[in-house]
Amino acid sequence: MYLPQPADLQFPSSLDQLPTRSVVTNAGRIPGFRSVPRTGVIHVMHRARALGFTPDHPDWANLGQGAPSTSGLADAPRRIEHVTCDCWDQEYAPVAGRQDLRAKVADFYNHFHRQGKRSQYTWRNVCIAPGGRAALTRIARRPRQHQPSATSFRIIRRTKSCCPFSAPSPRFPSSWTRPTATACLRPPWSGKIVSRGLGALLTSNPSNPTGRLVAGEELRQWVELSRANDCALIMDEFYSHYLYGRAERRVSAAAFVEDVDRDPVLVVDGVTKNWRYPGWRVGWIVGPSAVIEAVASAGSFLDGGANHPLQRAAIELLSPEVAEREIAAIRTEFGRKRDYLLGELTRLGFVIEAAPEGAFYVWANLKGLPEEFRDAMVFFERALAEKVIVVPGVFFDVNPDRRRPHSCYKDHIRLSFGPDMEVLRRGVAGLERMLRGPVL
Repeated sequence: MYLPQPADLQFPSSLDQLPTRSVVTNAGRIPGFRSVPRTGVIHVMHRARALGFTPDHPDWANLGQGAPSTSGLADAPRRIEHVTCDCWDQEYAPVAGRQDLRAKVADFYNHFHRQGKRSQYTWRNVCIAPGGRAALTRIARRPRQHQPSATSFRIIRRTKSCCPFSAPSPRFPSSWTRPTATACLRPPWSGKIVSRGLGALLTSNPSNPTGRLVAGEELRQWVELSRANDCALIMDEFYSHYLYGRAERRVSAAAFVEDVDRDPVLVVDGVTKNWRYPGWRVGWIVGPSAVIEAVASAGSFLDGGANHPLQRAAIELLSPEVAEREIAAIRTEFGRKRDYLLGELTRLGFVIEAAPEGAFYVWANLKGLPEEFRDAMVFFERALAEKVIVVPGVFFDVNPDRRRPHSCYKDHIRLSFGPDMEVLRRGVAGLERMLRGPVL
C-alpha cells in the first residue's frame, strides 16, 4: 500500500538543506553543486547515443521510447505544424496559465466526465504547468502557508507516498494483482494511511510500466478511500487516452469527485501523451481551487510558467470534437501496435504476465529466455549491440535507501510500442537476431 520514494527524489524545504558535495570533473572540483544521477530512461538514452543512436537513424529501433509517435494517424485531426504569435504571446504568460486555456481544460473534464453533476470545474480549478514533471513538482513543493482551509486534507510537502499500482508491486510479482480499493477502505490498509500519517497517494492510471488500469467501480472506491481517510489522491492520467479492450473511451478520477472544491483529488495531464505533442511541454493540474492557488504560487518560484504561444495553440486540441477524433485514432493505431508487439514477444519466448490495458508499454519477464538473457541489465547491453533500445526493469523499482539488496525487477524489461510500426518491426528483428543468432 505504501511505497515511499527514494530519498534522492525528495525536495529540500530550504536552501540550507541542499547538499554541498561538489561536482568532480577532470579539471577538479566545482563547489556549490552536487552530482545528480540520471533517471533510468535518460541513462538508457545516454548509453544509446554514445553508441551512435539518433532519432532518425535508419538502423536503430527505440523501444525504450517514453513518448508516442507524433506522426499523422488515419482519421485523426490534422497535426499542428505551425504556430502563429500575436504581440501578447511574446510576453510571459501567467504562472497559472492563460485563463482561456484553463477554462477550456475545465470544460473538457466537465464534458467527458461530469455531465449532469451539480459541482462543475471552472478555470479556477485548473493550473497550467510546463509539462507533467513540473506539475508534480509544483504539487510536491507547494508552500505550507497555503494550506487550504476549506478542506482538511494535506498535499504532500515531500514526494513521500505512492500507490501500489503506480509501479509493479513486489508483493505480487507473479500475478500482478493488487489490494482492491474495497479492502483498502477497511483495516488494515486504511489504518496504514492513518498510522503513517500519509498526506497523499500518488499514482499513474493507466500505469507505467505495466499498463494496468483502474476504472469503473474500483476507481470510484479509490476516490472514496481518499475522501474517507483525509488523504489526497494525485492521479497522473497522462496515458488515459490509450485504453484497450474496454468500453470506456476515457477514464478519469474526475468522474467520481463529488465536490470539485472539497474532494482531495488532483488530476495531472497534458498534451504530451494524450494529444501526442511531447515537445510542447504543456500540462495541467485539475483540483480544488484553494490547492490550485497554492501550486500556482509554487510555480512562481520553481518554473515561472508554461510556453505562452503553445498554450494558445493547445486550446483547439481540447474541443470535444477534436479530442474524440484523436482518442479514436489512438485506440485504433496503438491497439494494432500493442497486439503486434505482444504476439511477437510471446513468439520469441518472453513471458507477459499481464497484457497492458492502457498506456503504450509491455512489461515483459525474461525468465522464459535462454539463461544468458535473463538479467535485464545484460539484456539491455546486448540489445544495444543490435541497435535496439529497451529499458531495464530495475529503473522502475521503488527501493527507499536501497533497503533491499537486490531489485525485484532484475528480470523484467519495459518495451514501448509508442514508435511507428516500422520501428517496432525493426526492433523485433533486432531482438530475434540477438536471441537466436544471425540467419546464415
